[in-house]
Amino acid sequence: MSALPSWTDSLRCNLSRMAEGLTSALHGWRDAGFTVTPEQCGYEGGLATVFIQKAIDTAASRGGGTVLLSHGDYVTGTLVLRSGVRLEVAAAARLLGSSRLEDYPEHIAARRTVQDTNMGMNQSLLFAEGCENISICGQGQIDGRGGHFPGEETAHGTPGRPFLIRFLDCRDVHIKDITLKDAACWMQNYLHCENLLIEDIRVENQANYNNDGIDIDGCRNVIVRRCLVSSGDDALCFKGASQMPGENILVEDCELLSSCNAVKFGTDSQGDFRNVLVRNCTVGGVSEEMRRIKHADSDSAFSWEAVDGGTVENIWVYNVRILRAMSPFFLRLEKRGRVKPEDPAPPLSNLRRILFEQIHGEDNGPRGSYFIGIPEKAIEDIALKDICLRQRPSQKPILSESDISEMYGVYPDAHMIDEQGDSPAYALWARHVHRLYLDHYEVLPEGPDPRPAFVTKTDVL
Repeated sequence: MSALPSWTDSLRCNLSRMAEGLTSALHGWRDAGFTVTPEQCGYEGGLATVFIQKAIDTAASRGGGTVLLSHGDYVTGTLVLRSGVRLEVAAAARLLGSSRLEDYPEHIAARRTVQDTNMGMNQSLLFAEGCENISICGQGQIDGRGGHFPGEETAHGTPGRPFLIRFLDCRDVHIKDITLKDAACWMQNYLHCENLLIEDIRVENQANYNNDGIDIDGCRNVIVRRCLVSSGDDALCFKGASQMPGENILVEDCELLSSCNAVKFGTDSQGDFRNVLVRNCTVGGVSEEMRRIKHADSDSAFSWEAVDGGTVENIWVYNVRILRAMSPFFLRLEKRGRVKPEDPAPPLSNLRRILFEQIHGEDNGPRGSYFIGIPEKAIEDIALKDICLRQRPSQKPILSESDISEMYGVYPDAHMIDEQGDSPAYALWARHVHRLYLDHYEVLPEGPDPRPAFVTKTDVL
């Protein structure tokens, strides 16, 4: 155990300054002062798609404005937002996704990305591309009714299962107050957006598989604050499939609960991911009492992965409570190298300068945290300070260092060793890590655990 290196002081200073700048700069949707309702466009009941879309187009033609769903249920297929338009679902209203797949026409992205070539997911309830100053808000609810489109858990494409929100190449995006429920696949996908503000929303995505809560891919200048997410898959997931940098990101005062990963970058990591501050949050698994379709524990609380050529760096996680996470921390650097078929193989990724600080929690484990690079490339400059976690003792076979291969090509998630057993150490196992700093890192098993606290095939300072 030792004091932290000087780069951690610079990281705190730079990311605190970044957070202040984002808070000052991102103010949300700019009101154009015009409001239109579907009823004004002829809606009298039944499928509302045509009438809500007409209201959106009318508001856009007037230079922007609010489309207000004031009361009752509006059943709709895909709606395409326009620049300057806010969709508001009032407290007495619900926007319900149609149960018919034919009501969700495909929207193929104008700019091809790895998400298109690998996942092929082109349907959504709400779609925007190349827009500016758009918003979804209101005290009401948007329900994708994703149980109408049954699927299986997969790391590949999910055809026939629409997203709820899919915004591509947009600028000045504001999502506020709304309750989002039960997409057929991911709840929200923001790809290569700039100035993205998500605040005070509630997400419950527990009706299908691949039920992510929030996916942010290659976006710049992002705030996610005061959000509650319960998801069957990743709660808050950052990605690099856009092959654009994701940078200048603040996550604060959120509760992020998942049956998979609570906060994650990956697995797609083609673009860089840097300058990220996560603070004052509760993260981990859903509770036994919550509605869910999978187990209560999350695979990980924090999962930072670099496997497709991108650089992941300059991340500070501060003042966080971790609950019900099988692995509180998981870092993985590998050389999977997934890109578009026509692209050359990427260079090896970088995973470096990450600080976890003032983190406590209970009811975690028993898998344990682990950081693993590869012989060709090590994870670098990782620091953990003032960590105190309680976790359940292992009930599985205990893996030794020699039991575990380099795991090339294995899907990079914290459950990647589950079929074999639990990790070699109950507090932290690290391999191929250069300059790992531990300052008051404590894990307390809630019962006898035969493992040592630490197993490190690396330089621990």
